[in-house]
Amino acid sequence: MSTATKASPIRWVPSLYLAQGLPFFAVNVIAQQMLISMQVPNEQITRWLGVLSLAWGIKWLWSPFLELAPSKKSVVIVFQLVGAAGLALTAIALHLPAFFVIAIAALSLVSLASATHDVCSDGLYIASLDNKAQAEYAGWQGAFFNVARFVSAGGLLILAGSLETSIGVPAAWTVIFLMLAAAMVLLGLYNAWALPGTRNVPADAGSAADVSRTLWHVIQDFLRKPGIWLAILFIILFRASEGQIQTIGPIFLRAARDLGGLGLTTDQVGWAYGTAGTIAFIAGSIVGGYFAAWLGLKRAMVWLILAMNLPSVAFVFLSTAMPTNFAVIAAALSLEMFGYGFGFVGVILYLMQVVSVGRYQTAHYAIGSGVMGLGMSLFRTISGDIQVALGYQNFFLWGLACAVPVLILARFVPLESKPVESAAPAQVAEA
Repeated sequence: MSTATKASPIRWVPSLYLAQGLPFFAVNVIAQQMLISMQVPNEQITRWLGVLSLAWGIKWLWSPFLELAPSKKSVVIVFQLVGAAGLALTAIALHLPAFFVIAIAALSLVSLASATHDVCSDGLYIASLDNKAQAEYAGWQGAFFNVARFVSAGGLLILAGSLETSIGVPAAWTVIFLMLAAAMVLLGLYNAWALPGTRNVPADAGSAADVSRTLWHVIQDFLRKPGIWLAILFIILFRASEGQIQTIGPIFLRAARDLGGLGLTTDQVGWAYGTAGTIAFIAGSIVGGYFAAWLGLKRAMVWLILAMNLPSVAFVFLSTAMPTNFAVIAAALSLEMFGYGFGFVGVILYLMQVVSVGRYQTAHYAIGSGVMGLGMSLFRTISGDIQVALGYQNFFLWGLACAVPVLILARFVPLESKPVESAAPAQVAEA
């Protein structure tokens, strides 16, 4: 651990990962609900949310260059404040004639700042703590990222629903995005005081040309792995169903019943998805991890893939039965999120234990994660057009069908890691 970083991690790890989570959920959850309330067409919502999520899929491309900055702390603070500016611009955009174009531009700024902040914050965490401390505070990382999920997908959506009925839709979402912007400013100011002043080491970073050469070598090495193209296809298709369901599902919940939706209010979505659903997701992730450890990845993979498709099953039920009892709807959504969390473990372990094994392990995991993110962006982008063509009920059946290719591929891709070649680790930041 750096000698310059003597402050207790409990002082800064929670605030660092809360600041990592808030803009992520602002773009991927809150912005979607705002656009629904603003009556933007489904296909426009999904298309542009897919584009916005690209930032997290390609952040590994510029992550090595961030090592050229003199201080990890300064980069973290800058991008927290840039994210705050983007959120404030989104709030302002809601009152302008061309609100949609300006809002998407502002949210693009938020997504790029958030993706870059992810890289910097993880790098700061690794550089500032020794291995023992990293393990001790790993739980705090996940906990406060999920606090951001609770706050955003739960508390803020519930508040937005209440404000929509009292002050109107544009004003309600203006308040929400200004609150998020203020929270990011406060976190930025606090972290300017609390974060350790870990500096990058020029000898390790090299010049931009050196970083570019190393990055290119890492990409070439990744693409030379045996069976890598089949592995890439598997990673992309693993989330084909869930990526579409997670995008259209919240829209279906809000859509009027005469349009085939459940007609829930914004605050009801916050209660069912953001609160109960988050608890179910966390529980599913924990149980899925133990399940995979118990059976081993090779034996567990088919079950994990099937679990990833519980969301499709839940939404097929909801779109067919069209229940009006909120408890029934919330229970189905909790089952969906449990399956999502349980099954998602499969692709993470596949990236860790199979795809990234070998030279440049950390960098190859980052590339694999980026491929997964690009697949998610693709399926989010096309989901709206497919739903408009099929309708909600047939769309969710389509989601079930999207599980078949990855189940077939699971029989052909290697699910056991190969021995790691002896080699120096890559000097490429993890995404």
